[in-house]
Amino acid sequence: MSNYLQKILERKKQEVGALAEPKKLKDVLQAEGLSVIAEIKRKSPSKGFLNAALDPAELAKQYVAGGAAAISVLTDEEGFGGTLKDLRAVIEACPGTPVLRKDFIIDLKQLDETARSGAHAVLLIAAALKERLPEFVREAKKCGLETLVEVHDADELALAEASGAEIIGVNNRDLETFAVSLDTAIKLKPRFAVSVAESGIENAAHAAMMRRAGYDAVLVGEALVKSSNPEKLLCSLRSAE
Repeated sequence: MSNYLQKILERKKQEVGALAEPKKLKDVLQAEGLSVIAEIKRKSPSKGFLNAALDPAELAKQYVAGGAAAISVLTDEEGFGGTLKDLRAVIEACPGTPVLRKDFIIDLKQLDETARSGAHAVLLIAAALKERLPEFVREAKKCGLETLVEVHDADELALAEASGAEIIGVNNRDLETFAVSLDTAIKLKPRFAVSVAESGIENAAHAAMMRRAGYDAVLVGEALVKSSNPEKLLCSLRSAE
């Protein structure tokens, strides 16, 4: 074997070794303590732009440095200013970290699109899919995707649990009024799945409340994208007692 080929093969071994196999979302959320899914979003329908100039890849790196268990990326452009390009940039910037595509999934074609983008998991909203939720959970699994099933009330929680969802997120935001109440998560703590509290978690006190309620993780977006020091905020959320 020539020296040139030997050198090339050794270099390729190093490059392949750097391709970290991403951990499962379910597994990282079940780690000891409160896990944080840190979200990338430029704006929200109710508050407008939160951080119009954010760089998804750079912010995601800060999230990982702060101890984020996973990254959520909004890909809805009209309401949240996100795109699939943002999703791909975050996946490339954070090898080994589970990345969740957060969007309004209403068609099975979107699951294939999500898998082809390189995402590891996808958000499914019970209120949007209703009786089709079990089908989407099954099809996502066939595409190699984990699912975070989002619920807002007791009926949706029952539907999510019946669908076989392994990760259930309770959204504290009312999708009709956009009002937020942390009591929603406390009242609806899932019993049979990895649990995630979503929306309205702005500080360590809020995170501690969710931890005491028994949640495995919190999903935090607005507070992080607006923070001047997201790494520090993430650390405080993760260590909340």
